[in-house]
Amino acid sequence: MEFPDLGKHCSEKTCKQLDFLPLKCDACKQDFCKDHFTYAAHKCPLAFTKDVRVPVCPLCNSPVPVKRGEIPDVVVGAHMDGDCRRPPGQETAKVFTFRCSREGCRRREMLRVACEECRGSFCLQHRHPLDHGCTRRGPPGSLAGCLEPRPSGASREGLGSWLARHFRFKVK
Repeated sequence: MEFPDLGKHCSEKTCKQLDFLPLKCDACKQDFCKDHFTYAAHKCPLAFTKDVRVPVCPLCNSPVPVKRGEIPDVVVGAHMDGDCRRPPGQETAKVFTFRCSREGCRRREMLRVACEECRGSFCLQHRHPLDHGCTRRGPPGSLAGCLEPRPSGASREGLGSWLARHFRFKVK
């Protein structure tokens, strides 16, 4: 009772704890203890005014502005029906773009797997010279599919980064 004006009681109806370091909600401007200061903990009726997330259209990947009080799903749906830059029937960019050069094979790969000897592009099943009937037969290379030979000073640890540099794929 020495300091009757020090601290404030929590504004949550079920708590009313005396707190010497109360936190003020920036939406409803009431004082709360450490357990009830979040919007969800005290069920703040004005929490939606502080929600600043912007939904993104799944078709054209552009942000869709939502006004306060509007439901984001409805606004994104209206955008997809009318203002979207990409119509729903348009195909997405193809991932598997490198077709196997072996006659009769219709497989496609994400990465270009090239034969060192004939420089053809093949699927993983036909990547070795013996598997695709290579026209230029020579001593088989140690790294099938590479266009350049492995550097002589490459250690086993450095091989992974060397392979990563040489197998980068093109994204359309």
